[in-house]
Formats: sequence, structure tokens, C-alpha cells
Amino acid sequence: MEEFKIPTKVFSGNDSLTWLQNISNKKILMVCDAFLPGTPTLDRIKKNVEGKNEVTIFSDVKPDPPLENIMAGVEVFNKVQPNVVIGIGGGSAIDTGKAVRFFGEKLNKYTIDLFVAVPTTSGTGSEVTQHSVLTDTEHHKKAPIMEDSIIPDVALLDPQLVMTAPKSVSAFSGLDVLTHSLESLVAQDSNTITDALAEKAASVILHNLVECYRHGDNEAARKVVHEASCAAGMAFANAGLGIAHSIAHQLGANFHVPHGLACAMMLPHVVLYNASKSDFALHKYAEAFKKSGLVSNSMSDRIAVKRLAVQIQHMMVEMDCPQTLKSFGIDPAEALKMVDTVVDGAKKDGTFPGNPVVPSDEDLAALYKQVIK
Repeated sequence: MEEFKIPTKVFSGNDSLTWLQNISNKKILMVCDAFLPGTPTLDRIKKNVEGKNEVTIFSDVKPDPPLENIMAGVEVFNKVQPNVVIGIGGGSAIDTGKAVRFFGEKLNKYTIDLFVAVPTTSGTGSEVTQHSVLTDTEHHKKAPIMEDSIIPDVALLDPQLVMTAPKSVSAFSGLDVLTHSLESLVAQDSNTITDALAEKAASVILHNLVECYRHGDNEAARKVVHEASCAAGMAFANAGLGIAHSIAHQLGANFHVPHGLACAMMLPHVVLYNASKSDFALHKYAEAFKKSGLVSNSMSDRIAVKRLAVQIQHMMVEMDCPQTLKSFGIDPAEALKMVDTVVDGAKKDGTFPGNPVVPSDEDLAALYKQVIK
């Protein structure tokens, strides 16, 4: 029996933040990116809840949230004893909020009334998923929480919040959406419903991401990309992911490559690998790319998939994204020393089982080596 669920209520549009006015007489813990306090973005959000609620802000959020930062947030949770948590920012901020909520509830033996996610990047889909990806900095590995109890109750998608994102953030986070889309499309638990979300999200990114990169103030493009990020999150929350993410997590943990960029480095190679080993993956990738209108419906599946891989790399060039660890600034000799570590970490990663093909250690090593230099 297949299961598909979207427990999060999603509100989209430049007036979506007004939903927060429904919250009153609550103790609110806002978990947000470190640069947000004092900005118009956070002021816009706060004005919808201040005056009728007690608001505390925790902003000691770092990229790829380290466990020690989560514990600092939990200390604030313990003091405040909130009944509402609002996660505001990119994926790291929302993941931090989800993790603080998870451990805070465990330690204090109660359940909060409401978790609201307000993404300020179009990328992780964390606003609708059961994942919180943390980093064990001591052991250089990811430490994910995967629990339905941390799925946000409400997601507010305001395109105006992403319009001031730096160009690199727009590029990396948008390529993360494309990776979520294409990996969930061929994942072990994919189905007709997740395919619909994944195909549409992929098409939106292929058509609109470079425009968002070049013209960040294009609100119409920003809105559809923001919604595509959410749709791709729904897809992979139900279908799963694959080895582009498994290896990308190792690039982040060992070399501090931003998550979306690490995924983008791996994605074209993983697409070609999966398509070469699985007719199921080959056809689904090709079908999705043909539906985007960027290639002819009469094109053979194999050529279409090759064009898809080239399209991903072309988008990376257009958005000034490094495609290898060397171009990111990592010494290839040092990266080569990490082959066994990366392969071992990828196999243990929570996204690994979702891949349509079970790769050998040699296959994983070969994929990793393709992004070294």
C-alpha cells in the first residue's frame, strides 16, 4: 500500500504573512538566520504577532546546523517554554527550528501547539518535510532527524522574502530544488502523485531559475520558483531521494560545499549513471525533460537524458557555479584522499536507499571522482 501525505497547510502570496495574525496569547520562539534581526524582513514578520504574544528570538543559526548550535537553541526553548515555534530563513534556519523543537519537546515532556515555517530561500523544501539535517562537526558527518513529528503545521510562502537573496543563494538553492525534483522522480517510493509534483517543479526551475538569478526583483518568477521549491519538498518527503544527495552530504560535511551547490555538482553525473543502469530511470528523466518543452517529444530517451545533463551544467555556467571541488577551491589531491570516507558516508546516508539503482562502492567512488577536478 502506498502512502502520500501533505500535513502542512501552505499559504502562498505576498500577503501570506498576514496569516500570523491568527496567533494570539502565545509564547512564541522565533528561530531565524543570524543576519535577520533588525532587518525589514524580520520586522515585517514580527509586526503580525507582536502586541498580542510574547516573542523571543533565537538567531544563533549557522549553515549546515552544528549540533552545538542546536543545543544553544534548546537552552532558550527550556527557558521560554514556548507553545509556538516559527522557523524563519533558509533551510538551515528552518532545520534548526525543527531540531530545537524536537529536542525541546523531548526534554520538557510536552508538545507545542504550532510550528510555522517561513522560508526566505527557494530551495530546501524544509517547510513541508520531516527532515532536519544537522552536522556532527567533530566526526565530519551529517546527523539527520527524520520524524513526522517535526513536519511544520503551516508554511507561509511570501515571494517578497526571497527577492533580496544574494545571487549565489538563489542559484544554489534553486539547483537544490532541481535535485529534489529529479531524485524524487526516480526514487524507490515515487508514485503518480509525487511524479506530478516533481515534474512540474523541475520544469519551473529549468525555465525560471536563471531569470531569478539575473533579475532577482522579478516577483512573478520568484513566486513560481518559491512554490516549486515547496512542491519538490512534498515530492521527496513522500518519494525519497537518492545518491546525488548521499554524496552531496559528504561534500558538505568534509569540504563545506554549500548544500545546493554540492547537489548540483553531483546531479548531472548521477542522472547519467542512473539512466545507464535503469530503464525505469532513463524513461522518467526523459519524459520529464520532454514535458518541459525544452526538447522534442520525438527525441529518443537516451539523447534526451544526455541533453538534460548538459542543460544542468549549462545552467550552472550561466549562474557562475563551480562544477568541481577544484573550481570551488579544494585541492584535488586532498579530495582524492577522502574517497573511502565519502563512499562510506554516502552508503550510510539516509537518502541512499531511495536511489533507483544500488551502486557498488566502485560506482560511488567513480561518481565522486567526477567532481574532484
